[in-house]
Amino acid sequence: AMTLAYAIRTSAVVIALAGVFPVHAEGHHWSYGKHGGPAEWGELDQAFASCQLGKVQSPIDIRDAKAADLPAIKFDYKPAPLKVIDNGHTIQVNYAPGSTIDVGGTRYQLVQFHFHKPSEEKIDGKAYAMVAHLVHKGSDGALAVVAVLLDLGSDNPTLRAVWSHLPKRK
Repeated sequence: AMTLAYAIRTSAVVIALAGVFPVHAEGHHWSYGKHGGPAEWGELDQAFASCQLGKVQSPIDIRDAKAADLPAIKFDYKPAPLKVIDNGHTIQVNYAPGSTIDVGGTRYQLVQFHFHKPSEEKIDGKAYAMVAHLVHKGSDGALAVVAVLLDLGSDNPTLRAVWSHLPKRK
């Protein structure tokens, strides 16, 4: 059973910009294990071919990060009805239009967020109990993903609200 006790680690927020993200191909299930794991993702289905192209991609270990003068992410999130689904790999929450982030003058619309347990990202070798990926889409189709790393901690009311609406079936 998944616990609701996670603490948001706000000091470890990562943004990744990309034009292509692998999608779920019906009948082809990926994993983080040996069979169907990251080394095989690009061979599982034609839709996953881009997974063979990258050299530094998820799952990733961010090591020796250096401070940089980057524009702050400007969050403009609005309350909205949520649609919670189980897509077979993760719990995904589809978000109604109207919430955005601005990164260096480019606006991205929040379209969904989903969870990975454990986190896909590590920082200096440290894995986190879970990660929430907030997926945003620009008008040109480019994606901006904010990764919020989660540690075990006290009860989290936001996560409790999501878990209380989990679908009974995939």
